[in-house]
Amino acid sequence: MTARAHDHVWRNWSGLEQAVPRQVETPASVAAVVDAVRRAREDGTTVKMAGTGHSFTAIAAPEHTLLRPDALSGVLAVDREAMTVTARAGTPLKDLNLALERLGLSLHNMGDIAEQTLAGATSTGTHGTGGTAAGLAAQLAGLELVTGTGEVLRASATEHPDVFDVARVGLGALGILTSLTFHVEPLFVVEAHEQPMTWERALGSYDEMVAAAHHVDMYWFPHTDRLLVKQNVRTDLEPGEQRPPSRLASWWEDELVSNSVFGGLCRAGSRVPALVPRINRLAGRALSERRYSDLAHRVFVTPRRVRFREMEYAVPREVGLDVLRECRRVIDASDWRIAFPVEVRTARADDVPLSTAHGRDSLYLAFHVPAGTDHRPFFGGLEPLLREAGGRPHWGKVHTRTAADLAPAYERFGDVLAMRERLDPDRVFANAHLRRVLGD
Repeated sequence: MTARAHDHVWRNWSGLEQAVPRQVETPASVAAVVDAVRRAREDGTTVKMAGTGHSFTAIAAPEHTLLRPDALSGVLAVDREAMTVTARAGTPLKDLNLALERLGLSLHNMGDIAEQTLAGATSTGTHGTGGTAAGLAAQLAGLELVTGTGEVLRASATEHPDVFDVARVGLGALGILTSLTFHVEPLFVVEAHEQPMTWERALGSYDEMVAAAHHVDMYWFPHTDRLLVKQNVRTDLEPGEQRPPSRLASWWEDELVSNSVFGGLCRAGSRVPALVPRINRLAGRALSERRYSDLAHRVFVTPRRVRFREMEYAVPREVGLDVLRECRRVIDASDWRIAFPVEVRTARADDVPLSTAHGRDSLYLAFHVPAGTDHRPFFGGLEPLLREAGGRPHWGKVHTRTAADLAPAYERFGDVLAMRERLDPDRVFANAHLRRVLGD
């Protein structure tokens, strides 16, 4: 289905980026994607498949033709012997989680937002924390994409392995993903332990907690000495034996406190920045401890209804806590008023060339501001520190890096550029953002 879109505006979730495509299409088959790509190549234009816009950058912003992924959704195949599941690339992660639950299966790990399409989440290096693999891309067993010449390529460790190697995190620059195959495992239950901690206790026991729990996630409230620490441990409970929070408790914590009340506090802090430190101190003292168990995806994923802008950097694990301490020193010495917690996660090294965890264990530091707030003073004030520490920016989150200074951060950056030249020689998938981070 094709529609003229001179008056159509594409916006990302945070509202930070927008674009006006010349044409909007909703392909319902791989053949329709191939046709759109071939037309763009023949016309000397560009085409982008945009997901749900949950990237905070313009990485998916269309310059000419926008392809909507809505009709490319759903599970295609289940291989219980190989323990893999193949789904169309436009499938939202939340829908895959539900489909896997019905099949008695689960992904190994994921982030705390599940609104993204599978293509968007993997292509930008979306990750969770801990586990044997934190990133979604590191859990891929295969993929199918349409190249810039209109060729349909299926890639895995045994079929076009060189393409599979780099296309797992391809930034949308190597082709349009049409299906993805994930390694999966039997559905499992996670016990969650959430508790408030002081700064010194949390950082002093962090390595011990990471060693003891499968997944650790911390949130520091700027202008305070308080953190919320989440430790998630895989259990031997069978699905059906879990003890999730009651509906009332879930509504109170996840909807009222984490979204409604938090959103109201952010709006108050935006109107009167001087109130932010006091609000954060109240929020930190109001934190309570709770334990519950539930299916993995229900524990990992939480609703996020308060819109924000985010910058996240992966720094080497061995210096990560020192970098966090230095970030706190800079924040404390500034006149910034930061209403959102700073999130701290870890990832084991993986072999995906453009993964932020490529070749090294990493600690992730994520910084947020409300969607309507000018993020540049805060993010710009911390980014040089993170970069100096060897940090790599999350591909889907705000940063100012360019190809010239990203190349030294990734030892296989040149391999990715060579594959881009091979798969998209005419830059059918290019846009301004990709020209900045990958060059032209």
